[in-house]
Amino acid sequence: MNGALSISRLETLEKRLVGEMEATEALGRVWVSAPEPGPARVARYNVVICGAGMSGLAIAFGLKRRGIVGVRVIDKAETGREGPWIGCARMKTLRSPKYLAGPDFGLPSLTPHAWYEAVYGTDAYESLDKMSRQDWMAYLGWYRAVTKPDVANGKSLAGISQVDGWLRLVLEADGETQEIECRRLVLATGIDGGGAPMIPDVVRTLPKPYWTHSAEIADDGHLKDRDVAILGSATSSFDWAATALEKGAKSVVMIGRSRNFGRTEVLAWTNFPGFLGHFGDLSDLQKWRYIRLYNGFKIPPTQDQFDRVVSNPRFTMALGHKVRSVTLDAGRVVIESDSGTFSADHLLLGTGYTIDFTRRAELKSIASHVAFWSDRFTPPDGEASAEIAAHPYLGRGFELTPKNAATHGWLSHTICSTARPLPASARSVTV
Repeated sequence: MNGALSISRLETLEKRLVGEMEATEALGRVWVSAPEPGPARVARYNVVICGAGMSGLAIAFGLKRRGIVGVRVIDKAETGREGPWIGCARMKTLRSPKYLAGPDFGLPSLTPHAWYEAVYGTDAYESLDKMSRQDWMAYLGWYRAVTKPDVANGKSLAGISQVDGWLRLVLEADGETQEIECRRLVLATGIDGGGAPMIPDVVRTLPKPYWTHSAEIADDGHLKDRDVAILGSATSSFDWAATALEKGAKSVVMIGRSRNFGRTEVLAWTNFPGFLGHFGDLSDLQKWRYIRLYNGFKIPPTQDQFDRVVSNPRFTMALGHKVRSVTLDAGRVVIESDSGTFSADHLLLGTGYTIDFTRRAELKSIASHVAFWSDRFTPPDGEASAEIAAHPYLGRGFELTPKNAATHGWLSHTICSTARPLPASARSVTV
C-alpha cells in the first residue's frame, strides 16, 4: 500500500463527502439546542449515548443529521479500541459480505466500500472477499473523524436514576465518579450489553487460570504446546479452535452438545427492508414464534473458519456430548460428558452471552422496575422459551418499558440499542 497515495485518495474522498452532504442537506439546521447546565453546574445533554462503537457512532451521526445537538458519547475503552474488533474478537474477517453499505445513511462516500478503495485501491477492493476486523476498526475510526461526534473515552456508565424530569447518570473514570444529566439515554453497549458472558454452571467451580471465555481479551499465546478443549460448536468456538491451532496448541477438541453444528446463516436472511422495517408491525405472538425459530439455528462458521480448522490434523470435533461435570485433576481439566471423558490443559468457552440486567453495573439498580417479555407475554403451551422471556420488552422506539408506568415511567427515556435485545425480542428491529 502506498501511504502517500492513500492519504491523497482519502482527502479526495472526504471532499467528495462534504459535497454529498451539502447536496442532500444531510446536516439540517439546529432543531433541538443544547441544554444549559443544571443546578450546581451539572452538565446536561439532550442525549447521552453509552458506547462509541459502530452503533453509537451511527446514532450520534443520525441525531446530528436531524439537527439535534448537545449529544455526548461515552465509552469505557481508550480511543481506537471501542467494540470487540481489536480486543476480544478472534476471527480473521467480518462475517458480512463486503458490499453491505454500513452506517453511511445513504451517503456513497461514507460507505466502507468507498473508504476501502481510497485506502487500498480499486483492484484491492475487487479482489477482497470480506473485510478484516482490523480494517473495519480503521474504517470506524475514520467514520468518527469525519462525522465528528462529541466522544469521551475512558468513561463507564455506573448508574441511572431520575431527578426532576432528567435522567441522572453516574460516570466512572480513573477511580472517580461524576454525575451528568440528559433527556434521553441510548445504550449502545454491544453483544453483552444486556447481561454478561454465559459461564456454564459446571465451569464455575473450576479455578479461573484454567479457563477463558471468548469475551475476554487475553494473550492467547499461553495455548502453545497445550492440550485444549472447547465447549460449544457455534461460530465463536470455531474462532477459538483456529486461534488455538495457530498459536501452536498441541491438540484441540471441540465439544458440542448438538450432534450437528449450524449450517444456515439465518442472520443474513434478515438483511432486507421487509424485515428491518416491519418486524415491529408483527403481533407479539408472531414475533415470539419467529424469534423462537431463529434461536433454533446456531450461528454457523464461515467457510473460511471451517476450512482453517478441520484441515488441521491436531483438531477433532466431538459432537453430541452433553457435559455433566468439569473438574481439576493433577493440573488437568477433566470434562465428563454423557458420552465420554476428555482431558485438557486449558478450557476455552464459546458459550455465548446471557441476558441479565443485574449483571450490568449501569442496569442493576433499575432491573427490578423494567418490564421483560416474561412480564408482558404468555406463550402458548409448548412454546415457552426462558431465553426470550428474559429479554426486555421494548417499545416501538426501542425504549425500555416500565412494569409500573406511574412510578417509573421515566425508564422509557432509555433507548436499548444493544446487540442482543434487538434481534432477539424487540418490538421493532434494526441490524
